[in-house]
Amino acid sequence: MLLTLTNVAYALAKAYPSSAVRAARPYSWLQSAAMSEFYNDIVASNGAYKYFLDGQWRESESGKTVSVTNPSTRQTCYQVQACTQGEVDKMFESAKVAQKAWAKTPLWKRAELLHKVAALMRQHAKPIADCLVKEVAKPAKDSLSEVVRSADLLDYCAEEGLRFLGEGQLLAADSFPGHARNKLCLASKVPLGVVLAIPPFNYPVNLAVSKLGPALMAGNAVLLKPPSQGAVAGLHMAHCFHAAGLPTGLLAVATGRGAEIGDYLTMHPGVNCISFTGGDTGISISRKAGMVPLQMELGGKDVAIVCADADLALAARAIVRGAFSYSGQRCTAVKLVLVEAAVAEALVGALAAGVAGLRVGLPEEDADITPVVSSSSADFIEGLVRDAQEKGATFVNGAFRREGNLLWPLLLDHVRPDMRLAWEEPFGPVLPVMRVASVAEAVAHCNASKYGLQGCVFTRDINAAIAISDAMETGTVQVNAPPARGPDHFPFQGFRDSGIGSQGIRNSLAMMVKTKSTVINLDKESYAMG
Repeated sequence: MLLTLTNVAYALAKAYPSSAVRAARPYSWLQSAAMSEFYNDIVASNGAYKYFLDGQWRESESGKTVSVTNPSTRQTCYQVQACTQGEVDKMFESAKVAQKAWAKTPLWKRAELLHKVAALMRQHAKPIADCLVKEVAKPAKDSLSEVVRSADLLDYCAEEGLRFLGEGQLLAADSFPGHARNKLCLASKVPLGVVLAIPPFNYPVNLAVSKLGPALMAGNAVLLKPPSQGAVAGLHMAHCFHAAGLPTGLLAVATGRGAEIGDYLTMHPGVNCISFTGGDTGISISRKAGMVPLQMELGGKDVAIVCADADLALAARAIVRGAFSYSGQRCTAVKLVLVEAAVAEALVGALAAGVAGLRVGLPEEDADITPVVSSSSADFIEGLVRDAQEKGATFVNGAFRREGNLLWPLLLDHVRPDMRLAWEEPFGPVLPVMRVASVAEAVAHCNASKYGLQGCVFTRDINAAIAISDAMETGTVQVNAPPARGPDHFPFQGFRDSGIGSQGIRNSLAMMVKTKSTVINLDKESYAMG
Protein backbone atom coordinates (compact mmCIF):
# COMPACT_ATOMS: atom_id res chain seq x y z
CA MET A 1 0.00 0.00 0.00
CA LEU A 2 2.81 2.38 0.85
CA LEU A 3 4.53 2.01 -2.49
CA THR A 4 1.29 2.53 -4.37
CA LEU A 5 0.49 5.71 -2.47
CA THR A 6 4.02 6.98 -2.87
CA ASN A 7 3.85 6.48 -6.63
CA VAL A 8 0.54 8.33 -6.70
CA ALA A 9 2.17 11.13 -4.73
CA TYR A 10 4.99 11.38 -7.24
CA ALA A 11 2.52 11.57 -10.13
CA LEU A 12 0.59 14.35 -8.37
CA ALA A 13 3.81 16.23 -7.70
CA LYS A 14 4.67 16.20 -11.40
CA ALA A 15 1.16 17.24 -12.34
CA TYR A 16 1.09 20.19 -9.91
CA PRO A 17 4.71 21.44 -9.72
CA SER A 18 3.76 24.94 -8.55
CA SER A 19 2.28 23.96 -5.20
CA ALA A 20 3.62 26.51 -2.71
CA VAL A 21 2.68 24.32 0.24
CA ARG A 22 4.60 21.33 -1.12
CA ALA A 23 7.65 23.48 -1.90
CA ALA A 24 7.75 24.78 1.66
CA ARG A 25 7.01 21.46 3.38
CA PRO A 26 7.93 18.47 1.21
CA TYR A 27 5.65 15.47 1.79
CA SER A 28 3.70 17.30 4.52
CA TRP A 29 0.68 17.42 2.22
CA LEU A 30 0.74 13.61 2.26
CA GLN A 31 1.24 13.03 5.96
CA SER A 32 -2.30 11.65 6.31
CA ALA A 33 -1.60 9.09 3.59
CA ALA A 34 1.54 7.21 2.59
CA MET A 35 4.25 9.29 4.19
CA SER A 36 2.67 9.31 7.66
CA GLU A 37 3.14 5.55 7.80
CA PHE A 38 6.90 5.76 7.67
CA TYR A 39 8.29 9.30 7.70
CA ASN A 40 5.91 11.37 9.81
CA ASP A 41 8.03 11.11 12.95
CA ILE A 42 11.09 12.68 11.31
CA VAL A 43 9.34 15.95 10.41
CA ALA A 44 8.53 18.60 13.03
CA SER A 45 5.25 20.53 13.14
CA ASN A 46 6.88 23.47 11.35
CA GLY A 47 8.00 21.25 8.45
CA ALA A 48 11.67 21.12 9.45
CA TYR A 49 13.35 17.73 9.59
CA LYS A 50 14.50 16.46 12.98
CA TYR A 51 17.87 15.07 13.96
CA PHE A 52 18.36 11.57 15.40
CA LEU A 53 19.60 10.69 18.90
CA ASP A 54 18.95 7.75 21.25
CA GLY A 55 16.49 6.16 18.86
CA GLN A 56 14.34 9.32 18.75
CA TRP A 57 13.77 12.09 16.23
CA ARG A 58 14.25 15.44 17.96
CA GLU A 59 14.16 19.16 17.46
CA SER A 60 17.35 20.96 18.41
CA GLU A 61 17.48 22.97 21.61
CA SER A 62 19.14 25.71 19.53
CA GLY A 63 15.75 26.57 18.08
CA LYS A 64 17.51 27.11 14.74
CA THR A 65 17.33 25.38 11.41
CA VAL A 66 19.51 25.24 8.32
CA SER A 67 18.02 25.77 4.88
CA VAL A 68 18.61 23.29 2.09
CA THR A 69 18.50 24.96 -1.32
CA ASN A 70 17.15 23.30 -4.45
CA PRO A 71 19.94 23.81 -7.05
CA SER A 72 17.39 23.99 -9.88
CA THR A 73 15.14 26.68 -8.40
CA ARG A 74 17.70 28.20 -6.00
CA GLN A 75 14.86 28.29 -3.47
CA THR A 76 14.68 26.60 -0.07
CA CYS A 77 13.27 23.10 -0.42
CA TYR A 78 13.90 21.76 3.10
CA GLN A 79 14.86 22.83 6.60
CA VAL A 80 16.97 20.69 8.96
CA GLN A 81 17.91 21.14 12.60
CA ALA A 82 21.00 23.13 13.60
CA CYS A 83 22.44 20.83 16.24
CA THR A 84 24.44 22.24 19.14
CA GLN A 85 27.78 21.10 20.52
CA GLY A 86 25.94 19.91 23.63
CA GLU A 87 23.76 17.66 21.49
CA VAL A 88 26.88 16.33 19.80
CA ASP A 89 28.27 15.46 23.25
CA LYS A 90 25.11 13.48 24.03
CA MET A 91 25.45 11.60 20.75
CA PHE A 92 28.97 10.45 21.61
CA GLU A 93 27.95 9.53 25.16
CA SER A 94 25.08 7.36 23.94
CA ALA A 95 27.18 5.85 21.17
CA LYS A 96 29.90 4.78 23.62
CA VAL A 97 27.38 2.93 25.77
CA ALA A 98 25.51 1.33 22.87
CA GLN A 99 28.72 0.21 21.17
CA LYS A 100 29.82 -1.88 24.14
CA ALA A 101 26.71 -4.05 23.86
CA TRP A 102 26.78 -4.12 20.07
CA ALA A 103 30.36 -5.41 20.09
CA LYS A 104 29.07 -8.50 21.91
CA THR A 105 26.26 -9.07 19.41
CA PRO A 106 26.89 -12.15 17.23
CA LEU A 107 28.00 -11.48 13.67
CA TRP A 108 24.98 -13.26 12.23
CA LYS A 109 22.64 -10.91 14.11
CA ARG A 110 24.51 -7.85 12.83
CA ALA A 111 24.26 -9.24 9.31
CA GLU A 112 20.56 -9.95 9.76
CA LEU A 113 19.94 -6.34 10.71
CA LEU A 114 21.82 -5.00 7.69
CA HIS A 115 19.72 -7.21 5.43
CA LYS A 116 16.58 -5.72 7.02
CA VAL A 117 17.85 -2.20 6.37
CA ALA A 118 18.58 -3.08 2.75
CA ALA A 119 15.04 -4.40 2.29
CA LEU A 120 13.56 -1.23 3.77
CA MET A 121 15.72 0.96 1.54
CA ARG A 122 14.45 -0.84 -1.53
CA GLN A 123 10.86 -0.60 -0.29
CA HIS A 124 11.20 3.15 0.31
CA ALA A 125 13.65 3.95 -2.47
CA LYS A 126 11.34 6.38 -4.25
CA PRO A 127 10.94 8.93 -1.42
CA ILE A 128 14.69 8.87 -0.74
CA ALA A 129 15.42 9.33 -4.45
CA ASP A 130 12.97 12.23 -4.65
CA CYS A 131 14.99 14.00 -1.96
CA LEU A 132 18.16 13.58 -4.04
CA VAL A 133 16.42 15.12 -7.05
CA LYS A 134 15.46 18.19 -5.00
CA GLU A 135 18.55 18.58 -2.83
CA VAL A 136 21.40 17.88 -5.23
CA ALA A 137 19.70 18.02 -8.67
CA LYS A 138 20.61 14.44 -9.48
CA PRO A 139 18.59 13.01 -12.40
CA ALA A 140 15.62 10.98 -11.20
CA LYS A 141 16.73 7.63 -12.58
CA ASP A 142 20.27 8.09 -11.23
CA SER A 143 18.85 9.03 -7.83
CA LEU A 144 16.82 5.85 -7.70
CA SER A 145 19.86 3.84 -8.81
CA GLU A 146 21.90 5.34 -5.98
CA VAL A 147 19.42 4.13 -3.38
CA VAL A 148 19.14 0.63 -4.83
CA ARG A 149 22.91 0.39 -5.20
CA SER A 150 23.23 1.34 -1.54
CA ALA A 151 20.86 -1.44 -0.52
CA ASP A 152 22.93 -3.87 -2.59
CA LEU A 153 26.05 -2.64 -0.79
CA LEU A 154 24.51 -3.40 2.59
CA ASP A 155 23.55 -6.92 1.55
CA TYR A 156 27.03 -7.63 0.25
CA CYS A 157 28.62 -6.04 3.33
CA ALA A 158 26.59 -8.30 5.62
CA GLU A 159 27.75 -11.44 3.83
CA GLU A 160 31.36 -10.33 3.40
CA GLY A 161 31.44 -9.28 7.05
CA LEU A 162 30.42 -12.78 8.15
CA ARG A 163 33.35 -14.22 6.21
CA PHE A 164 36.02 -11.62 6.95
CA LEU A 165 35.23 -10.76 10.55
CA GLY A 166 34.79 -14.42 11.47
CA GLU A 167 38.37 -15.20 10.55
CA GLY A 168 41.04 -15.21 13.26
CA GLN A 169 44.66 -16.29 13.41
CA LEU A 170 46.57 -18.76 15.55
CA LEU A 171 50.33 -18.32 15.91
CA ALA A 172 52.69 -20.64 17.72
CA ALA A 173 55.84 -19.29 19.36
CA ASP A 174 58.12 -21.90 17.79
CA SER A 175 57.63 -20.37 14.36
CA PHE A 176 60.10 -17.67 15.46
CA PRO A 177 63.80 -18.59 15.89
CA GLY A 178 64.88 -19.50 19.39
CA HIS A 179 61.41 -20.18 20.79
CA ALA A 180 59.70 -23.38 21.84
CA ARG A 181 56.02 -24.21 21.32
CA ASN A 182 55.10 -22.90 24.77
CA LYS A 183 52.97 -19.91 23.70
CA LEU A 184 49.92 -19.68 21.48
CA CYS A 185 48.73 -16.30 20.16
CA LEU A 186 45.05 -15.91 19.26
CA ALA A 187 44.69 -12.84 17.04
CA SER A 188 41.16 -11.55 16.50
CA LYS A 189 39.41 -8.50 15.07
CA VAL A 190 37.70 -6.12 17.49
CA PRO A 191 35.78 -2.87 16.81
CA LEU A 192 37.37 0.57 17.01
CA GLY A 193 34.51 2.18 18.97
CA VAL A 194 32.64 5.17 17.55
CA VAL A 195 33.06 6.00 13.86
CA LEU A 196 32.38 9.53 12.61
CA ALA A 197 31.00 9.22 9.06
CA ILE A 198 30.95 12.29 6.82
CA PRO A 199 29.67 11.72 3.25
CA PRO A 200 29.63 14.35 0.44
CA PHE A 201 26.72 16.05 -1.31
CA ASN A 202 27.08 14.22 -4.61
CA TYR A 203 26.41 10.73 -3.21
CA PRO A 204 24.91 11.46 0.22
CA VAL A 205 23.17 8.08 0.44
CA ASN A 206 25.62 5.69 -1.18
CA LEU A 207 28.74 7.15 0.41
CA ALA A 208 27.00 7.26 3.80
CA VAL A 209 25.99 3.61 3.51
CA SER A 210 29.51 2.65 2.36
CA LYS A 211 30.68 3.88 5.78
CA LEU A 212 27.72 2.84 7.92
CA GLY A 213 27.56 -0.75 6.66
CA PRO A 214 31.18 -1.77 7.37
CA ALA A 215 31.31 0.22 10.62
CA LEU A 216 28.18 -1.38 12.08
CA MET A 217 28.99 -4.83 10.78
CA ALA A 218 32.40 -4.57 12.45
CA GLY A 219 30.73 -3.82 15.81
CA ASN A 220 31.12 -0.05 15.94
CA ALA A 221 28.65 2.72 16.70
CA VAL A 222 28.30 5.54 14.14
CA LEU A 223 27.72 9.26 14.30
CA LEU A 224 26.64 10.42 10.85
CA LYS A 225 27.12 14.03 9.78
CA PRO A 226 25.36 14.34 6.41
CA PRO A 227 26.19 17.22 4.06
CA SER A 228 23.86 20.22 4.15
CA GLN A 229 22.89 19.51 0.54
CA GLY A 230 21.76 15.91 0.82
CA ALA A 231 20.90 16.01 4.52
CA VAL A 232 17.24 15.08 4.08
CA ALA A 233 18.05 12.11 1.84
CA GLY A 234 20.48 11.07 4.57
CA LEU A 235 17.81 11.38 7.24
CA HIS A 236 15.38 9.28 5.23
CA MET A 237 18.10 6.67 4.75
CA ALA A 238 18.92 6.71 8.49
CA HIS A 239 15.25 6.16 9.25
CA CYS A 240 15.51 2.80 7.49
CA PHE A 241 18.18 1.78 10.03
CA HIS A 242 15.91 2.93 12.85
CA ALA A 243 12.88 1.10 11.45
CA ALA A 244 14.93 -2.09 11.03
CA GLY A 245 15.44 -2.22 14.79
CA LEU A 246 18.98 -0.89 15.20
CA PRO A 247 19.71 -0.77 18.95
CA THR A 248 19.15 2.59 20.63
CA GLY A 249 22.18 4.87 20.60
CA LEU A 250 24.09 2.92 17.99
CA LEU A 251 23.42 5.47 15.26
CA ALA A 252 23.10 9.24 15.67
CA VAL A 253 22.61 11.81 12.92
CA ALA A 254 23.83 15.36 13.51
CA THR A 255 22.61 18.02 11.08
CA GLY A 256 23.82 21.59 11.00
CA ARG A 257 26.47 23.86 9.56
CA GLY A 258 29.97 22.49 9.35
CA ALA A 259 31.27 25.89 10.41
CA GLU A 260 29.49 25.48 13.76
CA ILE A 261 29.90 21.81 14.61
CA GLY A 262 32.38 20.50 12.01
CA ASP A 263 35.62 20.95 13.97
CA TYR A 264 33.85 20.01 17.18
CA LEU A 265 32.87 16.67 15.66
CA THR A 266 36.21 15.80 14.09
CA MET A 267 38.26 16.83 17.14
CA HIS A 268 35.90 15.33 19.72
CA PRO A 269 37.58 12.99 22.24
CA GLY A 270 34.80 10.47 21.65
CA VAL A 271 35.85 9.83 18.05
CA ASN A 272 37.69 6.56 17.42
CA CYS A 273 37.74 6.70 13.61
CA ILE A 274 36.85 9.22 10.89
CA SER A 275 35.62 8.19 7.45
CA PHE A 276 35.31 11.27 5.24
CA THR A 277 34.56 11.80 1.58
CA GLY A 278 34.84 15.27 0.07
CA GLY A 279 37.35 17.88 -0.98
CA ASP A 280 40.18 19.83 0.62
CA THR A 281 38.29 19.93 3.94
CA GLY A 282 39.57 16.40 4.44
CA ILE A 283 43.17 17.62 4.51
CA SER A 284 42.28 20.04 7.29
CA ILE A 285 40.50 17.26 9.19
CA SER A 286 43.51 14.97 8.90
CA ARG A 287 45.74 17.62 10.45
CA LYS A 288 43.42 18.21 13.40
CA ALA A 289 42.07 14.75 14.13
CA GLY A 290 44.88 13.40 16.27
CA MET A 291 45.57 9.72 16.92
CA VAL A 292 42.54 8.15 15.24
CA PRO A 293 42.40 5.98 12.11
CA LEU A 294 41.44 7.99 9.02
CA GLN A 295 39.72 6.91 5.83
CA MET A 296 39.76 9.81 3.39
CA GLU A 297 38.59 10.04 -0.20
CA LEU A 298 39.26 13.58 -1.37
CA GLY A 299 39.48 15.40 -4.69
CA GLY A 300 40.69 14.18 -8.05
CA LYS A 301 41.96 15.47 -11.36
CA ASP A 302 41.37 12.23 -13.21
CA VAL A 303 43.08 12.15 -16.59
CA ALA A 304 42.22 10.19 -19.70
CA ILE A 305 45.32 9.32 -21.72
CA VAL A 306 44.47 8.57 -25.34
CA CYS A 307 47.22 6.80 -27.27
CA ALA A 308 47.68 7.12 -31.02
CA ASP A 309 46.55 3.51 -31.56
CA ALA A 310 43.36 3.83 -29.51
CA ASP A 311 39.87 3.00 -30.76
CA LEU A 312 38.84 6.65 -30.96
CA ALA A 313 35.11 6.00 -31.22
CA LEU A 314 35.20 3.90 -28.04
CA ALA A 315 37.43 6.44 -26.30
CA ALA A 316 35.16 9.36 -27.19
CA ARG A 317 32.02 7.60 -25.96
CA ALA A 318 33.69 6.61 -22.71
CA ILE A 319 35.22 10.04 -22.09
CA VAL A 320 31.96 11.90 -22.70
CA ARG A 321 30.16 9.54 -20.34
CA GLY A 322 32.94 9.80 -17.78
CA ALA A 323 33.22 13.58 -17.97
CA PHE A 324 29.57 14.59 -18.00
CA SER A 325 27.72 11.98 -15.94
CA TYR A 326 25.93 13.86 -13.14
CA SER A 327 27.18 17.07 -14.73
CA GLY A 328 30.78 16.19 -13.88
CA GLN A 329 30.13 16.39 -10.13
CA ARG A 330 32.03 13.22 -9.30
CA CYS A 331 35.49 12.73 -7.85
CA THR A 332 36.03 10.09 -10.53
CA ALA A 333 34.88 12.21 -13.47
CA VAL A 334 37.25 12.62 -16.40
CA LYS A 335 38.65 16.08 -15.78
CA LEU A 336 41.43 16.30 -18.37
CA VAL A 337 42.07 14.53 -21.67
CA LEU A 338 45.73 14.05 -22.62
CA VAL A 339 45.80 12.94 -26.25
CA GLU A 340 48.70 12.24 -28.57
CA ALA A 341 48.86 14.99 -31.17
CA ALA A 342 48.66 12.60 -34.14
CA VAL A 343 45.03 11.69 -33.31
CA ALA A 344 43.96 14.85 -31.48
CA GLU A 345 41.87 16.33 -34.27
CA ALA A 346 39.94 13.13 -34.81
CA LEU A 347 39.34 12.62 -31.10
CA VAL A 348 38.18 16.21 -30.53
CA GLY A 349 35.73 15.83 -33.42
CA ALA A 350 34.31 12.67 -31.91
CA LEU A 351 34.11 14.26 -28.46
CA ALA A 352 32.28 17.28 -29.93
CA ALA A 353 29.69 15.00 -31.51
CA GLY A 354 29.15 13.28 -28.19
CA VAL A 355 28.79 16.53 -26.28
CA ALA A 356 26.28 17.81 -28.85
CA GLY A 357 24.02 14.86 -28.02
CA LEU A 358 23.77 15.66 -24.29
CA ARG A 359 20.40 16.90 -23.06
CA VAL A 360 20.42 19.94 -20.78
CA GLY A 361 17.54 20.42 -18.35
CA LEU A 362 16.07 19.54 -14.98
CA PRO A 363 16.75 16.46 -12.88
CA GLU A 364 13.04 15.59 -12.82
CA GLU A 365 13.30 15.24 -16.62
CA ASP A 366 16.29 12.90 -16.38
CA ALA A 367 18.38 15.37 -18.36
CA ASP A 368 22.04 14.50 -18.90
CA ILE A 369 23.20 17.90 -17.68
CA THR A 370 21.41 19.35 -14.65
CA PRO A 371 22.21 22.36 -12.43
CA VAL A 372 25.37 22.14 -10.34
CA VAL A 373 24.88 22.06 -6.60
CA SER A 374 25.31 25.77 -5.78
CA SER A 375 25.87 29.24 -7.16
CA SER A 376 29.34 29.32 -5.61
CA SER A 377 30.21 26.10 -7.44
CA ALA A 378 28.94 27.55 -10.71
CA ASP A 379 30.98 30.71 -10.09
CA PHE A 380 34.14 28.67 -9.49
CA ILE A 381 33.64 26.64 -12.67
CA GLU A 382 33.05 29.81 -14.69
CA GLY A 383 36.26 31.28 -13.27
CA LEU A 384 38.27 28.28 -14.52
CA VAL A 385 36.67 28.55 -17.95
CA ARG A 386 37.32 32.31 -18.24
CA ASP A 387 40.95 31.80 -17.26
CA ALA A 388 41.40 29.21 -20.01
CA GLN A 389 39.62 31.43 -22.52
CA GLU A 390 41.85 34.40 -21.74
CA LYS A 391 44.95 32.25 -22.18
CA GLY A 392 43.97 30.91 -25.59
CA ALA A 393 41.93 27.74 -25.13
CA THR A 394 39.46 26.99 -27.92
CA PHE A 395 35.75 26.57 -27.23
CA VAL A 396 34.84 23.63 -29.46
CA ASN A 397 31.05 23.51 -29.06
CA GLY A 398 30.13 27.17 -28.74
CA ALA A 399 30.48 29.90 -26.17
CA PHE A 400 30.20 29.41 -22.43
CA ARG A 401 26.53 29.41 -21.43
CA ARG A 402 25.04 29.66 -17.97
CA GLU A 403 21.58 30.20 -16.50
CA GLY A 404 21.71 30.32 -12.71
CA ASN A 405 23.29 27.07 -11.55
CA LEU A 406 22.75 25.40 -14.92
CA LEU A 407 25.88 25.26 -17.06
CA TRP A 408 25.80 23.94 -20.59
CA PRO A 409 28.41 21.23 -21.30
CA LEU A 410 31.65 22.71 -22.57
CA LEU A 411 34.53 21.13 -24.50
CA LEU A 412 37.79 23.08 -24.57
CA ASP A 413 40.71 22.27 -26.85
CA HIS A 414 44.33 23.46 -26.79
CA VAL A 415 44.46 23.65 -23.01
CA ARG A 416 48.01 24.26 -21.79
CA PRO A 417 49.85 23.71 -18.48
CA ASP A 418 49.73 27.43 -17.67
CA MET A 419 45.93 27.30 -17.43
CA ARG A 420 44.12 26.54 -14.17
CA LEU A 421 41.97 23.94 -15.93
CA ALA A 422 45.11 21.86 -16.48
CA TRP A 423 45.45 21.35 -12.71
CA GLU A 424 42.31 22.34 -10.80
CA GLU A 425 39.18 20.25 -10.37
CA PRO A 426 36.13 21.99 -11.89
CA PHE A 427 33.50 19.58 -10.51
CA GLY A 428 31.17 20.56 -13.30
CA PRO A 429 30.31 19.89 -16.96
CA VAL A 430 33.63 21.06 -18.42
CA LEU A 431 36.05 18.89 -20.39
CA PRO A 432 39.51 20.27 -21.21
CA VAL A 433 41.71 18.64 -23.87
CA MET A 434 45.49 18.96 -23.82
CA ARG A 435 47.53 17.76 -26.81
CA VAL A 436 50.79 16.01 -25.96
CA ALA A 437 53.76 14.88 -28.02
CA SER A 438 54.02 11.48 -26.35
CA VAL A 439 52.50 9.17 -23.81
CA ALA A 440 55.49 9.87 -21.58
CA GLU A 441 54.53 13.55 -21.53
CA ALA A 442 50.96 12.62 -20.61
CA VAL A 443 52.09 10.40 -17.74
CA ALA A 444 54.46 13.10 -16.48
CA HIS A 445 51.59 15.62 -16.37
CA CYS A 446 49.37 13.14 -14.54
CA ASN A 447 52.05 12.48 -11.93
CA ALA A 448 52.82 16.19 -11.45
CA SER A 449 49.29 16.81 -10.15
CA LYS A 450 48.66 17.10 -6.43
CA TYR A 451 45.83 14.63 -6.99
CA GLY A 452 46.09 10.91 -7.64
CA LEU A 453 42.64 9.37 -7.39
CA GLN A 454 41.96 7.63 -10.69
CA GLY A 455 42.90 7.80 -14.35
CA CYS A 456 42.29 5.89 -17.54
CA VAL A 457 44.18 4.91 -20.66
CA PHE A 458 42.87 4.09 -24.13
CA THR A 459 45.01 1.83 -26.30
CA ARG A 460 44.72 -1.38 -28.30
CA ASP A 461 48.05 -2.62 -26.93
CA ILE A 462 47.59 -4.48 -23.63
CA ASN A 463 51.33 -4.41 -22.96
CA ALA A 464 51.36 -0.63 -23.33
CA ALA A 465 48.25 -0.38 -21.12
CA ILE A 466 49.95 -2.24 -18.27
CA ALA A 467 53.15 -0.22 -18.65
CA ILE A 468 51.24 3.07 -18.59
CA SER A 469 49.16 1.95 -15.63
CA ASP A 470 52.33 1.05 -13.75
CA ALA A 471 53.76 4.49 -14.49
CA MET A 472 50.64 6.46 -13.49
CA GLU A 473 50.73 7.41 -9.80
CA THR A 474 47.01 7.09 -9.15
CA GLY A 475 44.96 4.81 -6.93
CA THR A 476 43.18 3.16 -9.85
CA VAL A 477 43.72 3.06 -13.60
CA GLN A 478 40.91 1.99 -15.91
CA VAL A 479 41.86 0.49 -19.28
CA ASN A 480 39.57 1.43 -22.19
CA ALA A 481 36.87 2.73 -19.85
CA PRO A 482 36.33 5.95 -17.87
CA PRO A 483 37.23 6.27 -14.19
CA ALA A 484 34.53 4.97 -11.88
CA ARG A 485 33.94 3.97 -8.30
CA GLY A 486 32.76 0.42 -8.06
CA PRO A 487 31.52 -2.16 -8.06
CA ASP A 488 31.55 -1.35 -4.38
CA HIS A 489 33.63 -4.38 -3.40
CA PHE A 490 36.57 -3.25 -5.58
CA PRO A 491 39.45 -1.55 -3.73
CA PHE A 492 39.15 2.24 -4.08
CA GLN A 493 41.86 4.63 -2.93
CA GLY A 494 43.69 7.82 -3.80
CA PHE A 495 47.33 8.87 -3.68
CA ARG A 496 48.79 12.20 -2.53
CA ASP A 497 46.06 14.77 -1.78
CA SER A 498 43.37 12.43 -3.07
CA GLY A 499 43.13 10.42 0.09
CA ILE A 500 44.30 8.22 2.92
CA GLY A 501 43.56 4.52 3.19
CA SER A 502 41.56 2.26 0.91
CA GLN A 503 37.84 1.67 0.54
CA GLY A 504 35.78 -1.08 -1.00
CA ILE A 505 33.69 -3.26 1.30
CA ARG A 506 36.41 -5.65 2.49
CA ASN A 507 38.98 -2.86 2.84
CA SER A 508 36.51 -0.76 4.79
CA LEU A 509 35.71 -3.68 7.08
CA ALA A 510 39.44 -4.12 7.71
CA MET A 511 39.81 -0.42 8.44
CA MET A 512 36.95 -0.44 10.97
CA VAL A 513 38.61 -2.98 13.27
CA LYS A 514 41.85 -3.36 15.19
CA THR A 515 43.76 -6.51 16.02
CA LYS A 516 43.53 -7.96 19.53
CA SER A 517 46.01 -10.63 20.64
CA THR A 518 45.42 -13.10 23.45
CA VAL A 519 48.57 -15.07 24.32
CA ILE A 520 48.18 -18.41 26.05
CA ASN A 521 51.28 -19.37 28.02
CA LEU A 522 51.41 -23.14 28.21
CA ASP A 523 52.41 -24.93 31.39
CA LYS A 524 55.90 -26.35 30.99
CA GLU A 525 54.98 -29.74 32.44
CA SER A 526 51.89 -30.07 30.26
CA TYR A 527 53.89 -28.92 27.29
CA ALA A 528 56.53 -31.59 28.03
CA MET A 529 54.00 -34.46 27.94
CA GLY A 530 54.75 -37.12 25.42
